[in-house]
Amino acid sequence: MPGPLGPFHNEPLTDFSQPGIRAAMEAALARVRSEFGREYCLWIAGAPQTTGDLLTSVNPSKPSEIVGRHHKAGAELAARAVEDAHAYFAEWGRTPAAHRVELAVRAAALIRERKLEFDAWLVYEAGKTWPEADADVSEAIDFCEYYARQMLRYASPEAPAQTIVQLPGERDEMVYLPLGAGVIIPPWNFPLAIMTGMTMAALVSGNTVVIKPSSETPTIAAKFTEVLRAAGFPPRSFALCVGSGSVVGDTLVEHPKTRFVSFTGSRDVGLRINELAAKPHRGQIWIKRVVAEMGGKDAIIVDREADLDSAVTGVVQSAYGYQGQKCSACSRAIVDEAVYDAFLEKLKAKVAELTVGSSDDPSSYMGPVISAGARKTILDYIEIGKREGRLIAGGGAAPGDGFFIQPTVIADVESGARIFQEEIFGPVLAVTRARDFDHALALANATEYGLTGAVYSKNPEKIRKAREDFFAGNLYLNRKCTGAMVGAHPFGGFNMSGTDSKAGGPDYLLQFLQAKSIAEKL
Repeated sequence: MPGPLGPFHNEPLTDFSQPGIRAAMEAALARVRSEFGREYCLWIAGAPQTTGDLLTSVNPSKPSEIVGRHHKAGAELAARAVEDAHAYFAEWGRTPAAHRVELAVRAAALIRERKLEFDAWLVYEAGKTWPEADADVSEAIDFCEYYARQMLRYASPEAPAQTIVQLPGERDEMVYLPLGAGVIIPPWNFPLAIMTGMTMAALVSGNTVVIKPSSETPTIAAKFTEVLRAAGFPPRSFALCVGSGSVVGDTLVEHPKTRFVSFTGSRDVGLRINELAAKPHRGQIWIKRVVAEMGGKDAIIVDREADLDSAVTGVVQSAYGYQGQKCSACSRAIVDEAVYDAFLEKLKAKVAELTVGSSDDPSSYMGPVISAGARKTILDYIEIGKREGRLIAGGGAAPGDGFFIQPTVIADVESGARIFQEEIFGPVLAVTRARDFDHALALANATEYGLTGAVYSKNPEKIRKAREDFFAGNLYLNRKCTGAMVGAHPFGGFNMSGTDSKAGGPDYLLQFLQAKSIAEKL
């Protein structure tokens, strides 16, 4: 958007093939490793808090290594965090939008300055390979910059979004107001980008927030709150409340002074949050707003008229990038029977080239899955898949001390199979045969999710049909189904994939604002 900040541009990805940049990344990894085992405080009511009850975060590539030790909140501190955020909201909500925007842009600059450091934390705590970590940090920067510009648009009385009909003899206008104190519950799979996006959207809109990070990646959250303080966000405008979902999370969601909840994570947890938030409590004077993004079971359709080499590349990148631990990951390849066998042959060869190893090793294409629990769940699903289909590649754990799993392909999967219907969140791809393109579309739509999808075809009529009938929030044509870019690909899905909001899009801030219509007789 043109304006005082200039047009928005996506943050460039780091080119690790450059010797100097590669050396700088290795130095960043060494610096971050030197901080392993450090203790981190909570941040509540504008000050650090300690409890002595510590949560330990480990390196999933080498679980014996402790990345950080974090003081955990209980129900009492969680309630205090919401109450203080609510008390401070009156001041922060009246802060001029231009100042909030300035702080968001400053936060972007600070993350940019510390980009390789944040890359390294993501490598070690989230198990991301170098390119995946860098994409996460770049997206965090993008969210800060993009939402800053969007807030200027909503704060401007001349903005098209706020232009309304003027009745004779009246001055009619509509203004956008922040909601209040909100709870931010980000996931571990994009622990910086999604946390930054949800938090910055709320803060730049004038809300106060309590961040409840995933217990898998609390160190990254602690580092992010360092950025907020350094950028100049008031100490009471945000809180960091590490703790269990069943104690801290439920307390935050159910508190009567919580005005909204922004959540990204699993379907089951998202539905529970929605249910808890829907029940009013004594002293509550509003209906809580829930913004939820809850995962997917995403499909790539490979048509008989597709470029098979491009399709195989896109499926592999979508299925095994970050070990398949993206809500946008391709977990189903639906292939026209005319090219099914040829596709499988090419796919098997491509998957065989993938390397699995420690995420700090730049030669690893795949790192570990996030935890021992996740590994067990994924391996259990693979065993189910072996009974439901035909194992083509992988099929078990990969060597090493970390939570490593082989990239797995299971072919001949029917649409009623569990590995066709249920989100696995790991490097497991189900391949299903379709009679024709219409059948492929029906199969793609035959789950309760509707997040991302892709179609590979050279036939314009089939592409047109996919545009109309493929029911997904983000549809990609002749390209992979992961890698949504802020501004270009507003992200969010249908059905059980979420509440239909579009992160990184022009209307996302409306989730954190409420409109007030004002009519004055002249």
